[in-house]
Amino acid sequence: MRLANIYRHIKKDLERVEDLLSQSMATNQLELKQSSTHLLRAGGKRMRPVFVLLSGRFGTSNKQHVIDVAVALELIHMATLVHDDVIDNASLRRGQPTVKAQWDNRVAMYAGDYIISRALHIISDIQILKVHQELSKAIFLMCEGEIDQIRDLYKPQQSVKQYLSRIKRKTALLMSISCQLGALVSDAPPKVIQHLKLYGYYVGMAFQLTDDVLDFTGDEETLGKPAGSDLRQGNVTLPVIYAMQHLPEVERQLLDSFLSSQGKHPLTSETLLLVQKAGGNEFTLELSKRYLNKALDELKKLPSVQEQELLKMLAEFIVGRNY
Repeated sequence: MRLANIYRHIKKDLERVEDLLSQSMATNQLELKQSSTHLLRAGGKRMRPVFVLLSGRFGTSNKQHVIDVAVALELIHMATLVHDDVIDNASLRRGQPTVKAQWDNRVAMYAGDYIISRALHIISDIQILKVHQELSKAIFLMCEGEIDQIRDLYKPQQSVKQYLSRIKRKTALLMSISCQLGALVSDAPPKVIQHLKLYGYYVGMAFQLTDDVLDFTGDEETLGKPAGSDLRQGNVTLPVIYAMQHLPEVERQLLDSFLSSQGKHPLTSETLLLVQKAGGNEFTLELSKRYLNKALDELKKLPSVQEQELLKMLAEFIVGRNY
């Protein structure tokens, strides 16, 4: 299944979202405009807008509000990526130099702040208090998740529970709120909103779990960044946590040595292969499929319409993708 086959059903709405994303970056400050649109020009899957648009079709009112939510949430997502690249000292994103690499950390931080400000401006036209309450709560929790990740960098001893709590806030929440707010502003029934919110959460968890496996198994050309980038930056993901718990002591010490060095020791291809040898990738993908099944169970509780099937196809793509 290709994303294009799913996206063609909402082609006009997605084109409108893309136009508004570009328009939202308008500023007379040339460097700010160039840096804030840099990631936008690199493209992306636009999954959060798609979740918003499809969820919005379960209601009956205010299509423009649905479009505005889709634009705002994609901008917030983009801003977190710009900031993340500063924190991670990353040089590549989507196969292109990051904002911090193209300019510097200072410009990148203000570009990210500017993108967030544009998101808040766009969504301010929506006079529904719950929209703003849910969005502010999600951003707050996302920041907590990011701080937890910084705290846990290069820590060899981490639990699965810690990891799942972290990715819930870093990734799953924004996908969950995309589904929730898309349905909410379109005046969908409360039970439908709740099922879509849970669907988005489960899909978000599956998305990040799959992403963490692809970081070890994908190639640089496809991923747009080197394999093992997360581990090089000290981000201990589930495949590594599992490997640390199941490798023989001698091999575990190779991973432990790299982490204990705070990334100063080189991370060899042989060390990366230890994660696969231990079954860390298989374990993580299996958990991703369990979250996928939970997401599909939530979809079964929704009205049997085309959007239900498209959300099912999107969830299955997320778990089975190779990029």
